Amino acid sequence: MQTKTKTLSSKRVRKLDGVVEAAHFTPDGKLAWVRAYERRGPTWSDTVLLDRATLVERLRQGKRFYVGTRREFWASEFDLTVPLRLVEFYRGEALTTGSVRPREDSLEQIPIV
Repeated sequence: MQTKTKTLSSKRVRKLDGVVEAAHFTPDGKLAWVRAYERRGPTWSDTVLLDRATLVERLRQGKRFYVGTRREFWASEFDLTVPLRLVEFYRGEALTTGSVRPREDSLEQIPIV
């Protein structure tokens, strides 16, 4: 059974700083790294690998990352699904794509590598 997700065009989302395409997790469930694209002025980078600490730092700086995929044959266009959020709680922080407050990284809609 496929779940339908609402996709947004990257032109409809203002101030978009990055698009996360895939993620890799450690055996204990923490995010190890993500494969992403970052905005470089008016255009986008090639695929970059960001470790968890770098991604958390960018989110703390106020950068906006979404989960999505690059449109084939459209240079700077992406199909976006949900925003990536950093949730802080008394024991630390967690990365999430949902609206719940997780105790660990919960990136349900990102493909796993």
